[in-house]
Amino acid sequence: MPRSNPDPALAEAAPLTRPRVAAAAALRPAARLRGLSTYGYLLPSLIFLTVFTYGPLLVAFTLSLFRWNVLTPRPVFVGLKNYLQMLGDPLFWLVMRNNLFYALGTIPVTMALALLLALLVNARGLRGKGFYRVALFHPTMIPMVAAGMLWVWLFNPGIGLVNYYLGFLGVGKIEWLYDRHWALPAIILMSIWKHFGYFMLIFLAGLQNIPGELYEAAGLEGAGAWHQFRFITFPLLAPATLFVFLVSIISSFQVFDQVYVMTQGGPADQTNVLIFYIYQHAFRFWDLGMGSTLTVTFVALLLASVALLYQTLGRRVYYAAE
Repeated sequence: MPRSNPDPALAEAAPLTRPRVAAAAALRPAARLRGLSTYGYLLPSLIFLTVFTYGPLLVAFTLSLFRWNVLTPRPVFVGLKNYLQMLGDPLFWLVMRNNLFYALGTIPVTMALALLLALLVNARGLRGKGFYRVALFHPTMIPMVAAGMLWVWLFNPGIGLVNYYLGFLGVGKIEWLYDRHWALPAIILMSIWKHFGYFMLIFLAGLQNIPGELYEAAGLEGAGAWHQFRFITFPLLAPATLFVFLVSIISSFQVFDQVYVMTQGGPADQTNVLIFYIYQHAFRFWDLGMGSTLTVTFVALLLASVALLYQTLGRRVYYAAE
């Protein structure tokens, strides 16, 4: 059977196509090497996360299915009984209530105070901006244990400065850290003082990224300070606000040092929070099964809170680069 003559156009394109195919084939090993080098750069972080984050979480989930305490020296598989026991414990719900009260008491006040101070230290014509910024940020640099000991002295009912100055206002002596009604508010007050400087710095960075031309144009249109804040400053601070809100939620779940130093969870467990409750079960009562159950619950609550935050507020955030 006679062979058909090839298309002249294809014959002319073949010599041009072959070098391109050869060049693409030559680039494949280089692309593979680049891909391998990328994974090589990520490998140390992946190892670190596996060893210190994902691995312990997997171990904690496994241990949460066992009864392992002082009375049961060897782990005994019990399935979900630890979770049912946790949900049926009134102290667990008291701890969750304390954690929720702590979050509601610290997050809004700290964020509002940090934003207000960021606006003040970013104001035009303010002299000594550097001094005020360092002074307001200074509490963040104090170690939490040292800060806790400082506030233990401030809240001392006999010689503390808080009661001393409240006395000028006619307020009687308050047993701050020994009164079941005042102990948790005292810890909330200390935490606000400790964290507002860090959040102020985040808001300040966001304010300095807003173009000044927007304020000049708004001023020419007759917009006052409140309208400039409402329609320019606050919307363009949305990324910083979301970040601060996220960090505040995580911090409210992770509160431990100030409770350990100032109250040890007392009086009558009125300042006992989730992390301190986990610490008690795992390292005081040596109930590793229940401690692991509480740890898994803690991680699940934290992940659910972060996911809910991004699903609700994260989609409304405007990024200038978009």
